[in-house]
Amino acid sequence: MLRSKQKPKVQDTGFVLFDVYYEDGSRRSNRRVPRTATLEHDVDSAVRQVIEEQDRDIAEKSGRPPLAITKIVRSAD
Repeated sequence: MLRSKQKPKVQDTGFVLFDVYYEDGSRRSNRRVPRTATLEHDVDSAVRQVIEEQDRDIAEKSGRPPLAITKIVRSAD
């Protein structure tokens, strides 16, 4: 049986977890970001955009304004 010498494709399914820190000192752990966002050229901007969109949705449902993000860090595995 011949084996292909092609590189395996990068899986773009699933999620990557991030911890998000806010201006009031609070932290939200294990926020799920689609793995495809981490494949973008500007990863930091893509991840921030996804999390800010999630925060806007949460704020709309809760009736509270979204908090400003101060830092985003990939969660420990």
